[in-house]
Amino acid sequence: MGVGVRAEGSPGGLLDRAEQGSLVSVSSPRFADQWGARAALTLSFLAASGFYLLLSLATNVPLLVVSRIPALFMHVLPGAQMVITDVTSPADRPGALGKLGLCFGIGIILGSLLGGTLNTKFGVYCPAYVALLVNSICTVVSLTCIPTNTKATSEAKTAPSGKRPTASVFDLKEITRLLSLPGVRPVFFIKILSGFPSGIFMIMFSIINMNFFELDASQAGYLMSYFGGLQMVVQGVVVGRLTKRHSEGTLLQASIFVFCFVGLAMALMANVFHFCLIAPGFVFSLCMMNIITDSLLTKSVPPSDTGAMLGICASVQPLTRTIGPTIGGLLYKRYGVPAFGLLQFAVNFLLFLYLCKKNVPLKAQKAP
Repeated sequence: MGVGVRAEGSPGGLLDRAEQGSLVSVSSPRFADQWGARAALTLSFLAASGFYLLLSLATNVPLLVVSRIPALFMHVLPGAQMVITDVTSPADRPGALGKLGLCFGIGIILGSLLGGTLNTKFGVYCPAYVALLVNSICTVVSLTCIPTNTKATSEAKTAPSGKRPTASVFDLKEITRLLSLPGVRPVFFIKILSGFPSGIFMIMFSIINMNFFELDASQAGYLMSYFGGLQMVVQGVVVGRLTKRHSEGTLLQASIFVFCFVGLAMALMANVFHFCLIAPGFVFSLCMMNIITDSLLTKSVPPSDTGAMLGICASVQPLTRTIGPTIGGLLYKRYGVPAFGLLQFAVNFLLFLYLCKKNVPLKAQKAP
């Protein structure tokens, strides 16, 4: 987690996430399934160290482009989620994943503040030097403090019939096999469809800030900090308490139901103050939906495949980043900001009706 650079999947990264390819997002956690979470985390921290080292040496555009290559293997969040998934019981998993998001959010906020201060006082390369040092320390911590195999021995030996333990990390057939397991495909498509409208909105958010809200750079920064604070509260406090009192299926339905009202409110909002009133519901729905679907999906696959499933979940964001700008640009140009709210309402309302009728994810179906 670099100083002044937003980490993938972090709370502050809603508006600015690292963009990796979908296949690499899947293959890196599959590497963790085969070689262990410690190896995957160590690889991620080494890649981050290489990224910041090259960034600190970049004096022109070609070197700057080359410095991005190690970022393909910077998947700290899926690796950390895999450790949490392996060491927590299914009942405690949603709350633990929420607290993990809180930790990443704190790192993003503090890292952004520290990065800006270092950049102002000591120059543009100083944040890269500090980030290189921090990631080097994290590499040592990962090697010394995380067990070689975080999966329980009895669970690690459990594998569904037809699984090939020696399959390649990039084997697409293994990804297809996971999506065909009972209970996986419906929840995964709910995750994609429910988050797609909000993803498009967040992709266009910088343009909306400038043209619709008419915010300057400092005001946009305050709004992002407000978002980050809301996410920290939701993931660190709200998620854990609600998952202890209600089932995951109920919370998933609630998040999609709130998304419907948020969509209607977004279609009617006229200024940034209105959006600030909508933001708590928006953040609650987005965080709850992501955490609950991740939890349900990891419970629906064998313990030996939790890393691959988390990688598939992580691939949703790059997928949105790939096709979202085109759709978002067309919607904004032709219909304006209300189009994003109406799209969110329509998609999530249909999903809510589907959940009420099918009752699909109320109970995770554990793979044999």
